[in-house]
Amino acid sequence: MVSSDFTFRIKRTALDEDYRPAENTRITTNFANLARGESRQENLRSTLRMMDNRFNSLAWRDNPRGDRYALELQIVSVEMSFSGTENTDAFPLIEILQTTIVDQQTGARIDGIVGNNFSSYVRDYDFSVVLPEHMKAHPNAGAPDDFGDLHGKLFRHFLGSRAYQDNFAKPPVICLSVSSNKTYHRTGAEHPVLGLEYANEEFSPTDRYFAKMGMKVRYFMPKGSVAPFAFYHIGDLTGDYTDLELVSTIATMETFQKIYRPEIYNANSPATEQYQPSLKAQDYSLTRIVYDREERSRLAVEQGRFVEERFIKPYRAVLDQWSANFAAA
Repeated sequence: MVSSDFTFRIKRTALDEDYRPAENTRITTNFANLARGESRQENLRSTLRMMDNRFNSLAWRDNPRGDRYALELQIVSVEMSFSGTENTDAFPLIEILQTTIVDQQTGARIDGIVGNNFSSYVRDYDFSVVLPEHMKAHPNAGAPDDFGDLHGKLFRHFLGSRAYQDNFAKPPVICLSVSSNKTYHRTGAEHPVLGLEYANEEFSPTDRYFAKMGMKVRYFMPKGSVAPFAFYHIGDLTGDYTDLELVSTIATMETFQKIYRPEIYNANSPATEQYQPSLKAQDYSLTRIVYDREERSRLAVEQGRFVEERFIKPYRAVLDQWSANFAAA
């Protein structure tokens, strides 16, 4: 594999109450959707307040008033450029979040976790273009064998790049919703921060997709949460990260999921020992934050087509050759 085929560049944007999405930001991204419309600033302010409150509820030691810590978030945008081609324009590949924990008692600033949310144009293409077209032609076949291969290789190539290693000390942890098509059961294990561990009998399509990115999955329901989360990671989830790092991810992603999937993560009753999430559940509460989930689903298809026209088709030969070499390396 020739490591200089692609060049990665990282840009950072503060996710605060003044955040406005850049032109090339995936507008289906949770935080970008919240930052649009008349309620944008109040949405962001309320979201960040929810994160701080949740963080302090989990980081309760030496925190009697529940206001010791605050979270700062940065959107990490990754652009990829091709070398050895006529067109050197950068393509927006992925966006993730990096947390910083501010100890307002001591003034210390503590690195959190990079990853958290995961936004990918190529994943939009895979799930909104490739998979529907394949299922239309082969209704009972499931996903194609090579589904997610290119995306997984690009992601692993990025993690091995100087751009990642120069900017981040640890591998990413990505925290997403559990699948509404699977049943999860408690294992009997409990982590002091991550909470009750769950397992399932079969990987979901998202689990298999992230496996091609080199990421394993474990499911936990933190104390005070009402449903388990899927934590995608590379090393030892419970050994490689500090309690405060893990708390920063829980506080950030639980907040987004309460807004985006209230049927699961803002339900009025917690998950039972045998649990199947459902987006059709009725016993849940809504936050006061405005979020257009229907628009988000529609835009995912539009963005998938954008990837097809601007990235996949123009560079297909280059990508196919690189992917074959990557597989053989």
